[in-house]
Amino acid sequence: MDINAVIGQKIKDLRNQNGLTQQELADRTELTKGYISQLERGQVAPSVATLLDLVECLGTDMSDFFKETQNEQIVFKASDYFEKLDDAGNSTQWTVPMAQKNQMEPLLVELQPHQKLAEHKPHDGEEYGYVLAGKIHLHLGEKVYPVGKGESFYFKATKIHYIENQGARPAKLVWISTPPTF
Repeated sequence: MDINAVIGQKIKDLRNQNGLTQQELADRTELTKGYISQLERGQVAPSVATLLDLVECLGTDMSDFFKETQNEQIVFKASDYFEKLDDAGNSTQWTVPMAQKNQMEPLLVELQPHQKLAEHKPHDGEEYGYVLAGKIHLHLGEKVYPVGKGESFYFKATKIHYIENQGARPAKLVWISTPPTF
């Protein structure tokens, strides 16, 4: 596919995403409907000024317009997870591969009886957890909060924090950190 066809298809896709007709786009850019039609079919090449005007009218910028889109993975299976086991058998699973590039980092944590995870130093961001099984103790600064199955926690990560399982059974929880810290 030549560059004119690629540009034309992107213009058409953006126009349709914005719910505009060719005439409406032409009116907004002071071009003709015929020119928009030819452009979308790859029959003409817009000037840089015309392309900039079109792209702005379609609610984006040149950088995003020319960015190569990748098929972003939305659904992750257990086979995509990365798991780290420590010497005590505690499991931390990164359920979204390469989440460090995102704003959140979701984890699935299984904490064995009478074990605790390493201490996390204060940092910018927030933490959220939901206990799926068992009971944990959330240590946040000088305070300790018991959190049982079906309960959640949420805090700003401005104090030393870690979780501990003082029970006789494994505890399992979803833990989400922003920004990613694990």
